[in-house]
Amino acid sequence: MCIAPTQYSLSYTNNHGKAKDRVVRLLDTTLRDGEQMPGISLTPQQKLEIALALAELGVDSIEAGFPITSRGEFEAVKTIAREVRGTEVIALARAEKADIDKVIEAEVPAVHTFIATSDLHMKYKLRMSPGQVIEKAVWAVEYAKSHGLVVEFSAEDATRSNLRFLIKVFQAVVEAGADRIDIPDTVGVAYPSYMSSLVSYVRSSVKGSYILSVHCHNDFGMAVANSVTAIESGADQAHVTVLGVGERAGNAALEEVASALAFLYGYKVKIDFSKINKVAKLVAQHFGLQIPPNKAIVGANAFSHESGIHVHGVLNHPLTYEPIDPSIVGAERRIVVGKHSGKHAIMYVIKQLGYEPREDVVMRLLNKVKDLADRGIRVNQNLLIKLVKEEYGE
Repeated sequence: MCIAPTQYSLSYTNNHGKAKDRVVRLLDTTLRDGEQMPGISLTPQQKLEIALALAELGVDSIEAGFPITSRGEFEAVKTIAREVRGTEVIALARAEKADIDKVIEAEVPAVHTFIATSDLHMKYKLRMSPGQVIEKAVWAVEYAKSHGLVVEFSAEDATRSNLRFLIKVFQAVVEAGADRIDIPDTVGVAYPSYMSSLVSYVRSSVKGSYILSVHCHNDFGMAVANSVTAIESGADQAHVTVLGVGERAGNAALEEVASALAFLYGYKVKIDFSKINKVAKLVAQHFGLQIPPNKAIVGANAFSHESGIHVHGVLNHPLTYEPIDPSIVGAERRIVVGKHSGKHAIMYVIKQLGYEPREDVVMRLLNKVKDLADRGIRVNQNLLIKLVKEEYGE
């Protein structure tokens, strides 16, 4: 059973002392890093549908794909760049001429170029010296800038890189004209206190004008916490994906990062929160996923209540057991009856069905519900309606 939305103050949020006029950018990479989720392959039309929905949602930047990957990927990126309005479209490219040329050919206004900076990657993957890596990074930025592109540079595996070398790379690409520099936690090994110190170190050490981004993976379940901590510590932008989709354990979830920044910190994000549930369902549909019921913000249970104590509190004042009004994120509050229910939930259901609650009926129904639940029978809405009508002689 659903309760009509109730508007109430957001003054409960723990954002005292925060810079409420601070604007935070969100770069959504559902269509690039998200599509790297094992077994996922979107058609150009599906990618366009998601891109248009993301633009409507209000993300600052949409990473449309990796154009050099395939002909279909190239066409999808080019179509998105042509059709999306009001939101930056960006495409991925290694620090390679062929990759950047494909981005230019796709008529995308911005490029996200990268090269690895950790000793592990340089030795075993790139087989390049640190000097060669810096040289290639600088060349890629200068080449892209010479073709009029907005450039975001990522130091792949930054969180496992030598910090002094990482600063050298970042300083070199900023001097070469990079508009944004990104700290990727490529294999999800960072944790909030480390991410905080890393962001502060980069911000204080790299001189020049640039936007500082973070790109967090969820291998240890830290992606959202690391992203939010990074923003609090001085980063300007977080890379996110809808539902946290992505390779391995996924990326930082857009709906969670955006909500935490807005409702807990009081920062300004351009997201139209009323559309978050709609976009989540679209992505789940095209990715062939079921949204876990306990998923924060967009899960079916995110604003559902069964416990008698909780239901009683929510019916009196929603703030007792809800962090935000569900209508803010396009969701509905639900009262669920079951083993943990109390008489207030039963009374609410009876009233919703147009009957006058009587103490004897309420207690009989409550006992029936608990008995059924103890036998492993789920009391869904249809069964509940049937039980109520039987009690009232219908």
